[in-house]
Amino acid sequence: MTLHDVDRPARRALRPLAFAALALLVAAPGSANDWTQWRGEDRRGEWTETGIVEALPDELKVAWRVPINSGYSGAAVADGRVFITDWSEDPESRTMDGTERALALDEETGEVLWVQEWPTTYRMLMFSYAIGPRATPTVDGDRVYVVGAAGDLYCLDVETGDVLWEKHYIADYDSFIPTWGVASAPIVDGDRLITVVGGEPGGLVMAWDKRTGEEIWRALDVVGEMGYGQPIIIEAGGARQLIIWHAAALVSLNPETGEVYWDEEWEAGAGMSVATPVVSGNYLLVSQFYRGSMMMQLNQDRPDATLLWRGRSRSEMPGETDGLHALITTPLIEGDYFYGVGSYGELRGLDARTGERLWMSDEMTAQARWGTAFMVKQGDRYFVVNDDGFLILAQFTPEGYVEQGRIKLIEATSDAAFGPTRRFARPVNWSHPAYANGHIVHRNDNEIIRVSLRAADYRD
Repeated sequence: MTLHDVDRPARRALRPLAFAALALLVAAPGSANDWTQWRGEDRRGEWTETGIVEALPDELKVAWRVPINSGYSGAAVADGRVFITDWSEDPESRTMDGTERALALDEETGEVLWVQEWPTTYRMLMFSYAIGPRATPTVDGDRVYVVGAAGDLYCLDVETGDVLWEKHYIADYDSFIPTWGVASAPIVDGDRLITVVGGEPGGLVMAWDKRTGEEIWRALDVVGEMGYGQPIIIEAGGARQLIIWHAAALVSLNPETGEVYWDEEWEAGAGMSVATPVVSGNYLLVSQFYRGSMMMQLNQDRPDATLLWRGRSRSEMPGETDGLHALITTPLIEGDYFYGVGSYGELRGLDARTGERLWMSDEMTAQARWGTAFMVKQGDRYFVVNDDGFLILAQFTPEGYVEQGRIKLIEATSDAAFGPTRRFARPVNWSHPAYANGHIVHRNDNEIIRVSLRAADYRD
C-alpha cells in the first residue's frame, strides 16, 4: 500500500510522522560525523563517513588555517565548532610560568568564537617537552571538558567558554604531576565524567557528576606514577567495562561504581603507559616502549579476562625487541593480526594469537627513536598522519604494508629532544588529528588547519 491508497484525513495524520522521520534522517549523519573526543566515537579510531576521496589528491584544499600557540593536544569537533587547547610561556618567566588556553573556532570559517585561559606553570615537567597541553578536549552536549598539562580540569560552556566548574589535581587531590605532564582526556559515561587524576588516597581514577563536578567515586591506589593512558569503555562479558592502563597494571572497573572487575599487573617502564588500549572481538591489547605488548583474552560470559601472551624483551632497542614496543602510536587489530609502530619508528605486523612478528617495514614513519604515526580506519583502508607531518593512505595486511599515497599535510614543529644534551633532537608532529564532516582538522605549534577530504571537492 502507498500513501495514495490512504484516505485524506489519514494522510494528514501521517504527515507529522513523515516529517519527524525525515528530520531524523537528516540530523543523524551530522552528529555521527563529528569527532567529539580522543580518537573519535567510542575512542576506537574509526571514521565511518562516506563520500571521502578514493585517492589522495595532488594538492590539498585547505578550508582555513588559524594561528594558535604550542601544544600536543588534538582537536575535537562538535555541532559546528572546533575545540583546541594551547600554551604560551610568559616571556619574562625563568621558571616555565605561562598561560594555557581553550579555544572554540567556527568549523566552517575558522573564526575564533571564544577563548578561555588560565595561568599555570610547567616547572614540574620535563623541560624538553614543556610546550603545551596533551589531552584532547571532550565535548558532551552543551559542555566541553579540557585538561591542562599541569592537571587543571575545566568544564566549559560550549557557546561562551564560561567556566561552569573546575578541579585542580594537585591542590584538590594531592596528585603528583608525572614527568611528561598530564595526558589523559576525560571520558563521559552517562551522567559521569571519568578521568585519570592520580589523587590520594585511592584516587588514581575519579568520577564526578558531569553537570556539577560533585565526586561520585574514586578507585585504585597510585603506584609510582599515574601514567599517560586514555580510559576507554567496552562491552564484554555481559557488562560495560572501564579499561584503565596505568603505570603498574591493566585494570577493568565498573564505570558506575569504580568496583574492580579484574586486573593484570604489568609495570610500564618509566611510567610510560601511553598508547591507548585496543579492543577487537575477544582481544584486548596494550603496548609499551620497554617491555613490548600484552594481549588479554576477554571472557564472554562474565567481566573477566585472562592473559593470552606478553612480550619477553625488556629492551626497546630494535635488534633486541621480539614484537611490538609502541610508545605514542596506538596499535590496530584486524582479525587475528595487529599492526603498530615500534620504539624506533619501525612498522610491524604481528600475529594477535601469539605475538609473533610477521614482517617489518621502514616506509611509513621515520626510523628514529619514538617514531610515531596516528592511524584511523576508514572503510577498508587507513588514513595515517606520521610525525613528519605527512598524510598517508594505506592498508595493513598479514603479508605487509601497502601504501596507496602520501602528501604533506602540516609542518613538524615540536622537538623530540631528550634532556639537556638534546639527544634524539628532530622536529616532530605528535598531535592526533580529528576527522569530521568530510575534513581533517590538525594542528602543530603554530597553527590549526581544516583540510577537505571530500571526494566532491576534488572533482573537476
